[in-house]
Amino acid sequence: MFGVIIIFFSTFFDEIANSITKAKLSQKQISPYSIGVVNCLLVAIFFVVINIVKQEFIFSLASLPTLIIRALLEIILTLTVLKATVLADRSTFGFVRVITMPLLLIVDFLLGYKINIWQFFGISIIIFSLFIVFFYQGTKKQGAYLSLSTAVLAVATITLYKYDITHYNSVAAEQTIVYLILMTFLANMAFFKAKENPFAFLKQKIYFFQTLINVIPSLANSYAYAFAPASIILSAYRSSAVFWTVVSGKVYFKEEHLFIKLVCLSLLVGGIILLAF
Repeated sequence: MFGVIIIFFSTFFDEIANSITKAKLSQKQISPYSIGVVNCLLVAIFFVVINIVKQEFIFSLASLPTLIIRALLEIILTLTVLKATVLADRSTFGFVRVITMPLLLIVDFLLGYKINIWQFFGISIIIFSLFIVFFYQGTKKQGAYLSLSTAVLAVATITLYKYDITHYNSVAAEQTIVYLILMTFLANMAFFKAKENPFAFLKQKIYFFQTLINVIPSLANSYAYAFAPASIILSAYRSSAVFWTVVSGKVYFKEEHLFIKLVCLSLLVGGIILLAF
C-alpha cells in the first residue's frame, strides 16, 4: 500500500512537470533537447549524491548488454515522449500510454508466465476503453499514434530496468548511469543542434521550479518497486497518471468531452485493478 500511495502523489508532480513541458514546447520557447536536460539534471545529481552518501553503487559488468540497450531506448523514448507531449491532448496522452500494461503481460505470457482469467478480462477492458478514446468522434487524434509508440517503447525499457535491478545493479547505480548517458546526449544536441545553452534556462524561475519538482516522481518511481510487485506499482502509476492528465487537460488546457473521458477513466481503472490480480 505504501508503494501505491507514493506513486499516486508522485504522478501529481509528474503531471505538473509535463504540463509545463507541453506549454513551453508548444510556445517554442525552448527546444526538446534543452527541456530534456531541465527534466533530467537534478534527478541525475540526486542519484549521484545517493551513491556517495548511502554507498549504494552496485554495478555488474554482466549488465552492460542490457544496460546499453536500455540507455539507447531511453534516449529514443525521451525524444518521442517530448514530441507526443506537444502534439497530443494531455488526457489522450495519458489514456494511450496505459497500453504498456497489457503489452507487458503479453510479453510475460510469451516468456512462459501464465495470464489468469482476471488479467485477460482486464486487458479486454483496457483495450475497449482505448478503442473508445481512439474512435469517439469528439476526441482529438493528433499525437495519439505517437503516444502509442511511447507506450510500446516503455515495455522494453521497463522490462530491461526491472531485469537489471533484479539480477545485477542497484537502483541508484542503474539510474545514475542511464541518466548521465541521457543528459550527455541531450546536452550535446541542445548545444550543437538547437544552438542553446540548456543550463542557462535554469536562471528562469519556471524552469528551475520544473527541474526541482521533477525529482519527486523520478525518485519515487525508481524506488517504489521495492515496496510492491512490479504489476501493482505499474497499475498504480498508469491509473493515477491518467487521472491527473484528465484533471490537467480540463483545468489547465481546457480540453473538452470530459464525460466520455471520465467513463473511459472508470473503465481503465477497473481493467488495471484486474491486471494486478
